[in-house]
Amino acid sequence: MNLNRLRLKAVWLLVVPFLVFARPTPGLLVVGAAVAAVGLAIRAWAAGTIHKERELTITGPYAFTRNPLYVGSFFIGLGVTVAGGHWIWPALFVVFYVGVYAKTMAVEAARLTELFGERYRAYARRVPAFLPRITPYRPEDERGRGSGFRMDQYIRHREWEALAGGLAAFAFLALKAWWITG
Repeated sequence: MNLNRLRLKAVWLLVVPFLVFARPTPGLLVVGAAVAAVGLAIRAWAAGTIHKERELTITGPYAFTRNPLYVGSFFIGLGVTVAGGHWIWPALFVVFYVGVYAKTMAVEAARLTELFGERYRAYARRVPAFLPRITPYRPEDERGRGSGFRMDQYIRHREWEALAGGLAAFAFLALKAWWITG
């Protein structure tokens, strides 16, 4: 089983107990939804900008962090778990996230080094793997180049699934909060 499949299956070890034991409140739903919305926006921007394995994408969100899709996923997961109503959910999520995504990012960095060589290494020296830079990365030979967000890429990369999943999670939590509060 590859790392991506393992990551997608292992998350259910947290999702099922979370859905059963979450105790959302209206206030935490609002805070969590705001955090998750930031993550969804980052993922959308990244998915509409990236050219997977065809070219090294260093524009848009990739000028700030090498892994904006994973940064977005982090905020989505954090937002959902904050809305869950107990500190244990975000804590478990962070432990799971670090355990799974640190390895995933290392594997992807090795693959990008293989594909793009010194160009990727130069980019990786200047752009952090996770925590974003304050200013965008712009190498001298790339100034004025690059492509922006494209909706067809967003759709092709099936990023709408993250949006649908986020909406479903918050709909479930809102129903649960309504049921709990009567």
